[in-house]
Amino acid sequence: MLRTITIGTTVSVQGIFVRDMPDGRVSVKVDNDIFTGKPITRKS
Repeated sequence: MLRTITIGTTVSVQGIFVRDMPDGRVSVKVDNDIFTGKPITRKS
């Protein structure tokens, strides 16, 4: 499943979901790299 996260205040990364971290952050994999940041929530 694709997830989008923010790293810092202006950088967004979209990748394959890897895991939820205990502090509420999410890890995603892009190519061979794993990034961890705050998830972007959907707005209806």
